[in-house]
Amino acid sequence: MVTVPIAAEAVLHIGALPVTNAQINATLALVVFIVIAIFLNRRLKMRPGKFQNFIEATLEWVMGYFDQVTRDREKSKKFLPLVGTLFFFILISNWMGLLPGTGSIGFWHVVGRTREWIPLLRPAASDLNLTLAMALVSVVSAHVIGGSTLGWWTHINKFFPFNSLVKALKTLSPIKILTALIEFLAGSIEFVGEIAKVASLSLRLFGNVFAGEVLMTVMASLLAYVLPIPFMALELIVGIVQATVFALLTLVYLTVLSMPPHGERHEEHPKKITSHASAIAADS
Repeated sequence: MVTVPIAAEAVLHIGALPVTNAQINATLALVVFIVIAIFLNRRLKMRPGKFQNFIEATLEWVMGYFDQVTRDREKSKKFLPLVGTLFFFILISNWMGLLPGTGSIGFWHVVGRTREWIPLLRPAASDLNLTLAMALVSVVSAHVIGGSTLGWWTHINKFFPFNSLVKALKTLSPIKILTALIEFLAGSIEFVGEIAKVASLSLRLFGNVFAGEVLMTVMASLLAYVLPIPFMALELIVGIVQATVFALLTLVYLTVLSMPPHGERHEEHPKKITSHASAIAADS
């Protein structure tokens, strides 16, 4: 009986470094992504044709959605490379998991009296290591951009309000000191929430893709030729949805962490930020 283990299986070893079937799939997806990018870049012309007009119209449509979150076209342009790369990489790697041979072409690994089926290809996002790495890139990039945009001291004070605590200590007011300590504790809890974002992003993507792989394996083992077709169509939709969710959450993280602290924001642009925060809450 063929099963789908949670951990990606090692297909070969380069020295002491194991190369898993999910890594092979991710590398192939990366190659496809790079080839498409080079092809599109070489097709760009000063006088666009129908194909380039379609690409530009699609990009403008995507930027419109970005603007609904960022409320700033310059921020949308700044965040597009990272968010777009994550989206297309996840989408391509998810869809490549539906190609013929994925999960069905492999070899038997014999250990003692037991043997284990090891496929040569496995959907890249069904490996928790990959989704965890992408989640780290997403969250860490949001903090790096937030720190470089606002200044690192201002960014750190979003989570650990040292400025408020120092001001309260100077006043020697018990109420103000207690309030500052509560704010500091709340900020510390919010920082733990930033760590939880990594787990949330990685486990959501991994869980959905891995569950789809298990479902496809079960359906194919029951009836290989007809039964899996509707489930493959469902996996195409799931691939788009998961890539979109991951990309949009990354965009929201980038936007929120690059916004000024609440006090400064309210004093400088009260109307603009109120509508901004409402839009982010609605989109998330």
